[in-house]
Amino acid sequence: MAEEQNKTVAQNQEEFLANFNWHNYEEGIDQVEDEQLKEFENLVEKNFVDTADEEVVEGEVIHITDREAIIDINAKSEGVISLNEFRYNPDLKVGDKVEVLIDVREDKSGQLVLSHRKARTIKAWDRVNDAHDKGEVVNGYVKCRTKGGMIVDVFGIEAFLPGSQIDVKPIRDYDQYVNKTMEFKVVKINHEFKNVVVSHKALIEADIEEQKKEIIGQLEKGQVLEGVVKNITSYGVFIDLGGVDGLIHITDLSWSRINHPNEVVELDQKLNVVILDFDDNKSRIQLGLKQLQAHPWEALGDEVKVGDKVKGKVVVIADYGAFIEVADGVEGLIHVSEMSWSTHLRSAQDFVNVGDEVEAVVLTLDREERKMSLGIKQLTPDPWTDITTKYPVGSKHKGTVRNFTNFGVFVELEEGIDGLIYISDLSWTKKIKHPSEFVNVGDILEVVVLELDVDGRKLSLGHKQTTANPWDKYEDDYAEGTVHNGAIDEIVDKGATVTFNEDIVAFIPSRHLEKEDGSKLKKGEAADFKIIEFNKEFKRVVASHTAIFKDEEKKNVKAATKASNNAEKTTLGDLDALQELKDKMEGK
Repeated sequence: MAEEQNKTVAQNQEEFLANFNWHNYEEGIDQVEDEQLKEFENLVEKNFVDTADEEVVEGEVIHITDREAIIDINAKSEGVISLNEFRYNPDLKVGDKVEVLIDVREDKSGQLVLSHRKARTIKAWDRVNDAHDKGEVVNGYVKCRTKGGMIVDVFGIEAFLPGSQIDVKPIRDYDQYVNKTMEFKVVKINHEFKNVVVSHKALIEADIEEQKKEIIGQLEKGQVLEGVVKNITSYGVFIDLGGVDGLIHITDLSWSRINHPNEVVELDQKLNVVILDFDDNKSRIQLGLKQLQAHPWEALGDEVKVGDKVKGKVVVIADYGAFIEVADGVEGLIHVSEMSWSTHLRSAQDFVNVGDEVEAVVLTLDREERKMSLGIKQLTPDPWTDITTKYPVGSKHKGTVRNFTNFGVFVELEEGIDGLIYISDLSWTKKIKHPSEFVNVGDILEVVVLELDVDGRKLSLGHKQTTANPWDKYEDDYAEGTVHNGAIDEIVDKGATVTFNEDIVAFIPSRHLEKEDGSKLKKGEAADFKIIEFNKEFKRVVASHTAIFKDEEKKNVKAATKASNNAEKTTLGDLDALQELKDKMEGK
């Protein structure tokens, strides 16, 4: 048994010595199986990085210092990269995979110096083009502002972000986006000039479009939604309902009157609104804000009734009246005719101004129609109440000329008491075609009450009656047959005119202009005239110059005839007297 064991050991020793690698033994290298060597070579070839190669490789961040990032790229040693190259990615952390390019194989300390920026630049254009072709979303770091927009770092390439492509709403502060990492879509590439244009708005619009379809599909009248004030104009407010815009007209913002929507809302304010109406495709949506509150008329107390006095503020003035807000959202109209007892209508601006606090009386009240009419003049007594005492017929007064008509003048005796002077009662002597020839608006005029109609609230006045009628005196002074001296003023159709005084202008017919020598009077020529017609009612005076010597002739003829009859009874001694009479008649 022992012999067999010794025999086996001897055989094994012989085989070991026969197969022993004396070369490896002499070189001091442990024996390694060939298969293991081959496997090791394959692993090295597969995983170990050749630091002489300029290809972009992927590394892993294994440590971060204050200024550098340590990157493992499966080389003999780790590499370092300045953190400045990762400003676009402030969230860089241990374990992140990054692309790098070997910048220096080994520095003095034996470390690799890597470049992430160069690696990004090499790969950037491929990635940018690929993102543009596929419409992929990319991350970018907003570096700074520039004219018209922002500069964005995308894969190491400086891309342009237009201001209009930042957001769907107007941007008021561009600086808020600087040093921020955002998502973008590559919208345009200019290969010739190496320009890249990106958009953040395109991503928002895509999301909004989906939201919009969903929101529009669910819209119903009367639905209450939350929105954000997007824009404010003078006529209303645009509300963003989450991708869908609606308009609140200024009249639907508040039950009270407002001058501008910014009195009620402000930009970016969140508020609830109600859908009032929309068109068929729901592209125009009409919203309301005041409809979410009870109508102020519903809160108006039952104690307010016709005849009550109320106080309010003038909110709107028109020519026909003024609107008074007697409570929040509750308005009443004071018509201009209810502002004064005067029947002479004026503009409402003559009585009140916007913002005035006024007191008024409730004249009508319709709660169902939500209408109220008010009056100011009712706060004072009606001046027509004792009109017969203050303005009896025949009494004289002074008034202010307020208005003209073709047929007369309206004169205000006091507030609420107007009377009419017919054009024929303005002057005893002047022929007036229009009242403006006699007085002006605002003039103070003396008047006499001619007629008074209390029920009809009408007062008839006269101005000429305040003085005596001069034609009563002229009727005696210029009676028919009286003779007056004057000069021809004008030669008119069928005659001429002569002015005897400021009131009397006499007409001289053509045949009565003839002088004793057969010629006719001319303009400016003075002569005696005999009144042949005087009409006080129509103020008509007709005179004649010819009648002066014609009457003389008749008188002389009459005298001659009488003398001739007496001649038969005279003696020859009277013949001289007859001759003298004859010579006189012949003008000798």
